[in-house]
Formats: sequence, structure tokens, C-alpha cells
Amino acid sequence: MKIRKSENIWGWVFISLALSGLLLFILYPIIYSLYLSTFSTRGYLKHFVGLGNYKRLFQDSNFLLSLKNIFIIFIIQVPIMLFLALIFAFLLNNPKLKFRGFYRTALFLPAVTSLVAYSVVFKMMFSTQGLVNNILLSLHIIKEPIRWLLDPFWAKVTLIIAMTWRWTGYNMMFYLAGLQNIPLEIYEAAEIDGASKTVQFFKITIPLLKPIILFTTIMSTIGTLQLFDEPMNLAAGVVTGSSVGPGNSLLTPSVYIYNVCFKYVPNFGYASAISYIIVLIAAILAIIQFKVAGDRK
Repeated sequence: MKIRKSENIWGWVFISLALSGLLLFILYPIIYSLYLSTFSTRGYLKHFVGLGNYKRLFQDSNFLLSLKNIFIIFIIQVPIMLFLALIFAFLLNNPKLKFRGFYRTALFLPAVTSLVAYSVVFKMMFSTQGLVNNILLSLHIIKEPIRWLLDPFWAKVTLIIAMTWRWTGYNMMFYLAGLQNIPLEIYEAAEIDGASKTVQFFKITIPLLKPIILFTTIMSTIGTLQLFDEPMNLAAGVVTGSSVGPGNSLLTPSVYIYNVCFKYVPNFGYASAISYIIVLIAAILAIIQFKVAGDRK
């Protein structure tokens, strides 16, 4: 018993440094930001407002616009990205396909590409005189150049294309790992029963991948609600103190939090309140996704 008690003490000693870091850099900011959200701050000055910051959000046109923008991007981009990831994973899981390693690497590379580098390339490609417009004009699909990054609608389209390009391969790797854990005997039995490839995909692959699909959906939802880097880098120089993108079309909650903290008169209390609303929205969407997927765990 003495030896076991001594081992327990040394165990706590060994993890104490990591535990202290966890409490100091993760738990404390979470609790302090919740406390701070009940104050209105002006630099170092602050006064208690209770739930005033949360009430203010419902009348803040910039915050409501950022929510509208992010939900449009979320509803369109996430389903397209996850569907493409699933299709690519299914195709690249075929053992008879040649150069599978090359295709997998090519699709995953955007996820590890420098954000600034790919943003610069996308801005060049989607400029008015860029590669995309030149191709569309040469194919006679459009009659005049599209103002991709200068028009509110097309700016969102460009952002959705960029995010899909970057994160499809990343999600594909999860599906690929899941597919390789499905026993081949199940597919062989289905073929003996006369099930086509399409039937196998919808009756075997999709149900067995449901936990991974749910995981990627929740992670993509959280990632989209935290969207910051792409809008800031793709705003094509239309980032000012009051707007991000043409007509604030690329303003997202995370960008707005940044503006409230560092571009406008700093109000960390109000920014904390916005952050907790985003956390609440992410939690609600995750619960809805669990319910829709029928997963009670």
C-alpha cells in the first residue's frame, strides 16, 4: 500500500507542470472571459453591465450581418466539401486504382499549404484579369470578366471555393481511414446477393461511416464558425476599420471579434460576449447534428 501511495504522489508530481499549464492557459481564460463578458470595457476602464453585452448583440447590425454571412457559407460549403471528400475517399480506396498514393497526396497537400501563400495565389487567379476569368472567357462561358473579389456575391463564392479546395482532402483522410476498417467480406457478401456498387455505397458504406461523418460534420461546423484567416486574406485589400470584403460580405463572427478587440475602441467585455454566443451556437448545432444522426451517445 505504501508503494502504491508513493507511486500516486510521484504521478501527480510528474503531471503537475502540464496540469498547471492546462489550468493557467486554458481553464483560466475560459472562466475569466465569461466573467469579463459581464463588463463593458474601454481600454483599462471597465464597468459592470450584467447581461447588457448579450442584449446589445441583438441590436448590433454588424454582428447580425456576420452571423448571416457565416450561415450562408456554412450551409453551402460544408455539405459540398464533405460530399466531395466522401466521393474521393470511396474512389481512392479502390485497391485496383493505380497511383493511389499520388492522388491521396495531391488532395491532402492543400491542407498543409501555407495559408498566406494559397490566399495570394487565389487572389491572383480570381482577379478581374486572372486565370479563372481568362479560361471562362476563352471557353465562351461568360461574356465579360466576373468581379470575383469586388462583388459581395462573388466574394462569398470565391471564399467557398477556396475553403473547399483547402479542406476537402483533409476530411477525405478521415473517410479513407474509416473505409479501410470496413471488412471486405461485407462487400463480397453483398455482391453475392446481387447488390450493385451504388447500393453497396448507400446501404453499407454510408451507415458504417456514420460516426466518422458525424465527427467531420461537427468539426467542420466548429471550424466554419471560427472562420478568420481566409476572409482576412482574401478580402483583396477591402479590409478597413469598418468593412471586410465588398459590402462587408466576408465579415464573420471571428473577424468581428478581432475588430471589436483591436480595430474599434477596444471592448474586450463585448468581444467575450460574442465569443460565448458563438460557443452556444456551436453547441446547439452539434446537438442538432447528433439528433439528426440518431446517435444518443
